[in-house]
Amino acid sequence: MHLALLVVGLGQLLLAAGSLWLPRLLRWPEQLAQLPPFLRRVFWVYAAYILATNACLGSLSVWAPALLADRTPLARLVAGYAAAYWGARLLIQFVWFRGVAPRGFGYAVADLAVTLGFFACTVTYGALALDCW
Repeated sequence: MHLALLVVGLGQLLLAAGSLWLPRLLRWPEQLAQLPPFLRRVFWVYAAYILATNACLGSLSVWAPALLADRTPLARLVAGYAAAYWGARLLIQFVWFRGVAPRGFGYAVADLAVTLGFFACTVTYGALALDCW
């Protein structure tokens, strides 16, 4: 389980680092300029919270996997939160973004990579939360 946590943790840290390029890649400043200032700020705050959550869950999984795998109630609750977080993101990937995501080979590869990553995180943290390992 520690190896699985290391893998999903590194994946989350890579996702967080890669997210720093999303604003430029998807032209967020230009797209968000059309919104009222309040909504623009809300968007950036939400983006920052998502980035921080991904980085924190990744860091916990990479640098403290034993704490997540020690079967204490707190460890299982944290793992349950992470499973719900990534499970919801996986569902969003299939339901909300299909048909509106950018097209092209690079986006298709990125979509496959993040979808597999979301699945791996959901399964790994779910197994910890349910004490299935």
